[in-house]
Amino acid sequence: MAELEPRNFLQPCLLLLLREQPDHGYELAARLRPMHDGDGDAGGVYRALRSLERHGLVRSEWQTSDVGPARRTYYVTPEGVNCLDSLADSLGQTHEALHIFLDRYARVVAAAKRGCPEGSRIDRRADSYGRTNGVHASRGANRPAGH
Repeated sequence: MAELEPRNFLQPCLLLLLREQPDHGYELAARLRPMHDGDGDAGGVYRALRSLERHGLVRSEWQTSDVGPARRTYYVTPEGVNCLDSLADSLGQTHEALHIFLDRYARVVAAAKRGCPEGSRIDRRADSYGRTNGVHASRGANRPAGH
């Protein structure tokens, strides 16, 4: 279940943010909040950026400023873009699997709330493509109401 942990989602998020635009670590941490349910630890963001850089997925350069200390700006590399594309494909498959799981879970819970023990049985009716849906259904789902 480690692949479902939020910490493993940090690196794809950082690659996406850097593909949108190069940025500094602190700003990346702020931009990350809406899409990553981490603890807001900027140190974790910097550790992830260093790891991405060690693997050649990100590069950085120091930029001086007239008003403050030099800051490191991070950029996604072509290898990072390729990695992001692969991760996005994998996340798409996970997205589909999660929707199937959550739909089935919702049906089982709804059936249990209605008191239908049949909610735990799998309905294997084929769809228009000949695929079985594996959806949980109650025994009387195809009967008219009141029968």
